[in-house]
Amino acid sequence: MASLSDIVPSGVVVGDDLLTLMEHARANAYAIPAVNCTSSSTANAVLEAARKAKAPVMIQVSNGGGSFVVGKGVKDPNSATAGSVALAMHVRSVAKYYGVPVVLHSDHCAKKLLPWFDGMLKADEDFYKKFGEPLFSSHMLDLSEEPDEENIAICVEYFKRMAPMKIWLEMEIGITGGEEDGVNNENVDPEKLYTSPEQVYAVYDALSKIGPMFSIAAAFGNVHGVYKPGNVKLSPERLGKHQEYAKKMLNSSLSKPIFLVMHGGSGSTDEEIKTAVTNGVVKMNIDTDTQWSYWDGLRIYEKEKRPYLQAQIGNPDGPDKPNKKFYDPRVWVRKAEETMVKRVMVSMDKLSTTGKYEPTEDEPGYPQIGTPKAPSPAVLMAAGAVVGSAATLLLKVLIK
Repeated sequence: MASLSDIVPSGVVVGDDLLTLMEHARANAYAIPAVNCTSSSTANAVLEAARKAKAPVMIQVSNGGGSFVVGKGVKDPNSATAGSVALAMHVRSVAKYYGVPVVLHSDHCAKKLLPWFDGMLKADEDFYKKFGEPLFSSHMLDLSEEPDEENIAICVEYFKRMAPMKIWLEMEIGITGGEEDGVNNENVDPEKLYTSPEQVYAVYDALSKIGPMFSIAAAFGNVHGVYKPGNVKLSPERLGKHQEYAKKMLNSSLSKPIFLVMHGGSGSTDEEIKTAVTNGVVKMNIDTDTQWSYWDGLRIYEKEKRPYLQAQIGNPDGPDKPNKKFYDPRVWVRKAEETMVKRVMVSMDKLSTTGKYEPTEDEPGYPQIGTPKAPSPAVLMAAGAVVGSAATLLLKVLIK
């Protein structure tokens, strides 16, 4: 298998490059951490972690995260879309400077949040028309609370719209327990926390007719939230059953024909994560643990510097001593970033992603905010013919 650095470029990856990345992850038994970000600061921390770990990474934004990015004082119904697009533009502006592959992804979209999804797709289509590629790399539809038939049918319709732009679709079948970003499944029927091979294959059968760029979040007891390892009953071996069933139905030469995704990783043991990845998980969501790590850096800093953070002037060094260098947001926000960087790197180790990509050193960074696509040769020839005809007609008129 070729080195990832030789086959996938650094910066935001889309289309064929994204498919190559996913195939490399599946073939080499590692998963890419997808970290929820709510600001340029948290996004930069994830990018820094990826560069230090020499690993590809996903930056994802939720509906609530998008609303936070645009500003909680904004009550416009389209604010989540605006904030999600703003975060995507930030990542596109800086990703190349970190020298590693970055996947831009939107997180759980329940049926009630489809207007947000529509808004992001509109932004993708506008970006595609101008620059020949979508703004985001991938999007997730989470219609797991709906009947399977409706879930799959809606995913099919959206995937038909996404496939021409080569946008990856992640979907969920079976329910992830717990609560996250306003979606509460704490009291769900326990049986719905485990997806069957037949359910997974039904999704594959429907979506594969449209294109190859999709993944399935199949539930195997996953729960969102904070739990001690061992307190959540996961059955990652079920993922292997999904692959075996699909391989049999497809008569596939691949041992793992389906791209799988893991949600609700909090409380998972290292062995459970390893088993999931071995069975074809190529992406794992990270949120709860990185939220804590970001706060933890600030908490530690405030505890250490508390006497210097009580007033603008006056501290243990003297009543007239200024404290600006302690309360400057660039100082304490950076402390939060540093601890988040370390925690993201822990996830990269657990998912076997560390060391998979050698960061580009000789390639200069630049914003990936679009280079207008060149007209096709056919368009240029047609334009030339029109200009030529016009010139001939003008010449005839002048001669007369």
